[in-house]
Amino acid sequence: MALVHIGIGSNINKEVNVANALQDLDNMFDHCRVSPIFESAAVNCTGDNYYNLVVEFTTSLSITALMQCLKDLEIIHGRKATDRRYAPRTLDLDLLLFDNVIQSESPVLPRPEILYHAFVLWPLAELAPDLCHPESGMTMAALWRDFDKSTQVLALAQWQWPKIAELV
Repeated sequence: MALVHIGIGSNINKEVNVANALQDLDNMFDHCRVSPIFESAAVNCTGDNYYNLVVEFTTSLSITALMQCLKDLEIIHGRKATDRRYAPRTLDLDLLLFDNVIQSESPVLPRPEILYHAFVLWPLAELAPDLCHPESGMTMAALWRDFDKSTQVLALAQWQWPKIAELV
């Protein structure tokens, strides 16, 4: 079984899409844990503010099978294959970490955004503060402590998934 961390983002009908995605992931995978939900301005695109969070779970799926599962969930929740790369999103599911796998081919692991987007690192540090980054060896808490927080505005979202306490 692999320990997996998935980044979730949404800025279209975000409460509904995030709640539905979390319910689906909880139904599909074992030992789901969910970070608090954070809100940030859209980065590299226009549109409403995003909700971002991280989900941790275990799976026996391969990286390829998991990526297909995540892609299928995005489509089920309204994402279209024709969506532009930096367009607003109903649901964005990104594989951040797959155990301690390091690979440079797609999907790149660990996902580089962990180190330079607050909306990825802060939820990850909240959920798994003692987890070590496979390349740097630093804990997520230490990476967040040292992160330059002056460049990106991020705050706890006013809305939190009602079932968060059940999964954490």
